[in-house]
Amino acid sequence: MTTPKRGVLLLVCVAVCLTAQPVDYQAERQKASELFAQGKRLEALPLLEELVKANPKDSAMLAALAASLVEHAGTLPDQDDAGKERLRARGLLDRAWELGDTSSLALNLSDLLKQLPSTGAIKFSDNPDVDRAMREGEAAFSRRQFNEARRNYALALELEPSNYSAALFIGNTYDRENAFAKGAEWYERAIQLAPNVETAYRYYADMLAKQGDMAKARTMLIQAAVAEPYNRIVWRELQAWAALNKTQIEQVLVGIPPEQKNKLSPVWQPYWEVKALWKTGSEFQKHFPGESQYRHSLPEEAEALTAAAERILSREKGAVDSDPSLDLLLKLRHSGLIQPYVLFSLGDSGIARDYDGFRANNRQKLEDYLEKFVVPPATQTSPQNR
Repeated sequence: MTTPKRGVLLLVCVAVCLTAQPVDYQAERQKASELFAQGKRLEALPLLEELVKANPKDSAMLAALAASLVEHAGTLPDQDDAGKERLRARGLLDRAWELGDTSSLALNLSDLLKQLPSTGAIKFSDNPDVDRAMREGEAAFSRRQFNEARRNYALALELEPSNYSAALFIGNTYDRENAFAKGAEWYERAIQLAPNVETAYRYYADMLAKQGDMAKARTMLIQAAVAEPYNRIVWRELQAWAALNKTQIEQVLVGIPPEQKNKLSPVWQPYWEVKALWKTGSEFQKHFPGESQYRHSLPEEAEALTAAAERILSREKGAVDSDPSLDLLLKLRHSGLIQPYVLFSLGDSGIARDYDGFRANNRQKLEDYLEKFVVPPATQTSPQNR
């Protein structure tokens, strides 16, 4: 599991909201916010503790304190204490959520912390020497001692060349020092080690955005979505990228009318006929002989949508009323991208089970779909003040 504290975001900031607090509270809040924004979370931690004690309803400070506690947990030699620190951070984020904090920082960190076991422990490797080196690297990273952190991560990678987190975190140390070429080299190495994990793509995209390369950041985030399409963190990051570019991610959905006998449009009759065959006939068993129980699947939905598209094409020009959903379906059919559409836009628990198998042989198709239909082109090219 990737260490939660490393969820670098395109739009992470702690807003300084003027509330009815004493002047000294606002001054301390401003100072803590500035330290946090500079990545000096250990320095911000005691200030944040006092601020949250003074105003436990300041949701932004609760989220910042949670993130700083996760950072601090990495410096603790006793793993039980470190686990308790992370679990406390998780509780603070729950409180921030109840108070209405829906920032990317709070939501992403909360999602990561929810993956922790009940002890709050993080394990980097079954090899105790590798695990020790990674923990020492994390402690140095939290103290912003990047050379020392790299030395330990490199040792872990030498002992275990397949360790994804070690390569990823080496890249992150260079990223924090604005050594972008070296950061890119190590992020790419991490991607090669685990192409179906989203984190390295996302970190790489964040680093590229800092340099103003929004086009390549877009490419990295598209690849992150292909790696983990049902990970909410990826989509928040895409939304953040779109906001920086003053655009928005497209919500792609073909509107399918409900099945109503005697009232159904002729265009959609083939769609529902295919669905009926899959649910009541032998189609599901033919495609999935190893599964005893019917489920919604990629081949079923793709076949049904293709049948509707073919019906549209077979009718005389003008015989089908213009409709945005039908136009979209035809565009997907002409592009050969109905299957990626199903996986990304209709990916319920049944369809999601077919994703890995499709991606194994169709990665480029998945990227093409996101390129053409979901993620608009980059418009912002200048470096950002982040």
